[in-house]
Amino acid sequence: MADKRDYYDVLGIGKTATEDEIKKAYRKLAKQYHPDLNPGDKTAEEKMKEVNEAYEILSTPEKKSRYDQFGHAGVDPSYGGGGGGFGGFTGGFSNMGGIDDLNDLFSSFFGGGFSSSSRSRSATAPRRGQDIQASVTISFLEACHGKKVEITYNRPDKCPDCNGSGAAPGGNVSTCPDCNGSGSVKTTQRTPFGVISSESACPKCGGKGKIISDPCKKCGGAGKVNMQKTLSVDIPAGISAGQNIQLSGQGAAGSNGGPYGDLHIRINIRPDEIFQRDGFDIHSDFPVTYTQAVLGDELTVPTIDGNVKYTIPEGTQGGTIFRLKGKGVKKLNRNDHGDHYVHIVVEIPQKLSGKQKDKLREFDASLTLQNYQKRSSFFSKIKKMFM
Repeated sequence: MADKRDYYDVLGIGKTATEDEIKKAYRKLAKQYHPDLNPGDKTAEEKMKEVNEAYEILSTPEKKSRYDQFGHAGVDPSYGGGGGGFGGFTGGFSNMGGIDDLNDLFSSFFGGGFSSSSRSRSATAPRRGQDIQASVTISFLEACHGKKVEITYNRPDKCPDCNGSGAAPGGNVSTCPDCNGSGSVKTTQRTPFGVISSESACPKCGGKGKIISDPCKKCGGAGKVNMQKTLSVDIPAGISAGQNIQLSGQGAAGSNGGPYGDLHIRINIRPDEIFQRDGFDIHSDFPVTYTQAVLGDELTVPTIDGNVKYTIPEGTQGGTIFRLKGKGVKKLNRNDHGDHYVHIVVEIPQKLSGKQKDKLREFDASLTLQNYQKRSSFFSKIKKMFM
């Protein structure tokens, strides 16, 4: 296709011409090349077509803007023609990042995108309500054993005065004449990529598809109001901090008869002074005296299910870990439990009296002699092995 003349040159005006100057130039040329004044003159007929085309573009602000930015390619999809692709783009969609990116590109240029049943839906179709986030804080032991708690939160709900219609009792609700109740309007534009249809919310009814003459005073015609709701929630035994409990249908109210959203409750757990948790296992420190560690003793060990008896042997070292099988946290949605690990901490006595210190030195000396005799016996056995 031969290159077209610049539309400004066709009308004989500059690019800064005002609307009145564009209209004045068109009228002058229309009189000059009008077919009635030039019967049978093919040249005048072609000139008139060219003038009409130029005026149609430059007299429409949106088209003029695209022409100023992109030239003929911005207003004529056939301009540039040629080998395949879309509107003269030989690369097709492969270099455009897919249909979504291309639609975004069109939206940024022309305020709309492809009209497609897969990408749009009626503004008056039922819509599910939004999900709502809430949180609850419980104690360490409550998380281990489970607990029923009450939670209070706010959610958008159907207006009780109008039952979600948005209209005052007895008020008139009519179908929007601009969108015929669909809630959306379509516009079609010629672009360098072809004819593009865009769909947007109807400005007259705000996308509702209906006109309310007398809005509900409580909700202002929105059909929804924020309402406080209190629920009793069962928190299962074994739940961990940061986990969520989902309650279906307890979120925000839907639109146009759509279902309620869900409520997501995040669990926060206060730390415990005695117990630490690792998965479903429990860890705790247990202090013993120096004498208990040396001689051994029966201990009363606290667990999440109460006290249990445990006997440590003679000579228990600090840092020794004992396992209490099955005394940990109940596993979520199961019947078995984790274990409880007891970490022995030997307390070293402080501020001893002189008499106590003497007794301790005497005791240590006897242990030293005992250890020396054991070492002598051991090395004697080693020496015999190599004789």
